[in-house]
Amino acid sequence: MAGQGSAPRVFDRALLRRRLARAVTAGSEDFLLARAAADAVERLSFVKRDFRSVLDLGSPRPDVAAALAAALPDAAVTRMAPLAGPEPAGRWSRVVGDDERQPFAPGSFDLVVSCLTLQAVNDLPGALVQARRCLKPDGLFLACLFGGDTLKELRTALSVAESEVSGGASPRVAPFSDLRDLGGLLQRAGFALPVTDTEPLVVRYAHPFRLFADLRAMGATNALALRHRGPMRRGVLMRAADVYDERFSDPDGRLRATFDLIWLSGWSPHESQQKPLRPGSAKMSLAAALKPEG
Repeated sequence: MAGQGSAPRVFDRALLRRRLARAVTAGSEDFLLARAAADAVERLSFVKRDFRSVLDLGSPRPDVAAALAAALPDAAVTRMAPLAGPEPAGRWSRVVGDDERQPFAPGSFDLVVSCLTLQAVNDLPGALVQARRCLKPDGLFLACLFGGDTLKELRTALSVAESEVSGGASPRVAPFSDLRDLGGLLQRAGFALPVTDTEPLVVRYAHPFRLFADLRAMGATNALALRHRGPMRRGVLMRAADVYDERFSDPDGRLRATFDLIWLSGWSPHESQQKPLRPGSAKMSLAAALKPEG
């Protein structure tokens, strides 16, 4: 398994699944995942390709599989679900699996889509390699994950509050990769024609506790392996709410929460794809191209 055994344990994956299970059992909704699913379908609409075998790779809920099944009516859609419990049925088959141990044979799909799950794997390079291997030649990988500016306001508020009240700060919000790092990881994983871009989304709240409630409803609360295991002190929480209000409120009093949605795409290599020119094969030198006429 690529990278397996050597990657640091940043996330408690078992805790992540338990928290997601609680959120799903409670019947809560995930507006960010619904947004990502709709954006994925829109991006695919610009790809002139007939996808027949499609994988929803580990998305937390069925939103992505449902969107893909509706947008690609002739495709056989498979959903790799992170949980074994019941979920709404749809026009897709379901297997239970883990992003870090993907249970598919090489060349199984011509489209793999992943939304808002890969930011919480311990071995992201290995997960990307596995996703590329399960693609057929010239198959497309499309993923959305949280980037480096996600919850930057909350990170600041919690850090300031804990430093003031407790004299030190412990990790409360997961680290997220930036755009350049992720583009490099696509290349390392063997994808051809890699593309990355970001879509910042700012959500506004009447109070920080509404943001906390949404994060719990999405099963997205702190699951860092090195997190502080005790409950957050009330004094820290109240001071964090004050800092949030002081530093990140708009003139109307509502508070900003940034979600940095990074999109990745790449193709499984195939001989028909465009190739970069060999070094030294250019027909004209740069100096000649820049030389003024006359």
